[in-house]
Amino acid sequence: MRIPAFTTLEEAFLYCRDMDASLNERLEAFSEATRYFIPGYQEAVDRMVGRLKEYDAGQAAPQPGDPMPVFAMPDEEGHIVTLDDLLSEGPLAMTFHRGHWCPYCRINTRALAEAQAQIALDGAHLAAIMPERQQFAAKFKAEGRMRYPVLTDIDNGYALSLNLAVWVGDEMQQILESGGRKVPDYQGNRAWVLPIPATFVVAQDGVVMARFIDPDYRNRMTIEDLLAALTSAQIPDERDQEP
Repeated sequence: MRIPAFTTLEEAFLYCRDMDASLNERLEAFSEATRYFIPGYQEAVDRMVGRLKEYDAGQAAPQPGDPMPVFAMPDEEGHIVTLDDLLSEGPLAMTFHRGHWCPYCRINTRALAEAQAQIALDGAHLAAIMPERQQFAAKFKAEGRMRYPVLTDIDNGYALSLNLAVWVGDEMQQILESGGRKVPDYQGNRAWVLPIPATFVVAQDGVVMARFIDPDYRNRMTIEDLLAALTSAQIPDERDQEP
């Protein structure tokens, strides 16, 4: 996709985040801009993704038909939120994000925010999960114009239990540090572990109806697929039917 010429990567990010296009088109446009502004970055990501895929990273996470493991996490205001609390309001889409600093996560949440009204109209809702401290979760929510909770997964504990947490590797750590990404400060630890961005659509009975998991954080579940999965989660299936 061709995008206008920019003088900084931040200008390109703002354009891609707000462009009138699908989520995938926005993400692809930003990847193209990054390739120009940070030579070698995309190739480094490709190497990390190849390493993760070689070990099937993320594939052992809950699948459709499995119960979603329970949790209790603080939200951006410090209130403890449980999975049962969220499911009491209807079907849920849970999205895992790397951090408030990640431009791909910020583009993703902007697209989700634009779909909030339609999701709510259908009786479903959203929750975001990230491994950062409260102040950064609040910043992430405000910038993303999100009207749903942003939960802090302390030390990636929940992501680890779902087989979603991965070490970024020495090369990506150096790249992130050189770019001013203070991940240890954001998370409150020096592990350099991030969650694989993932989306789980969970029916009100706690069963996973759909999931999207890709070690390549440049890819996310499309808004169209998310909406379709949330609609399906509201339709009683054969497990609820009387014999």
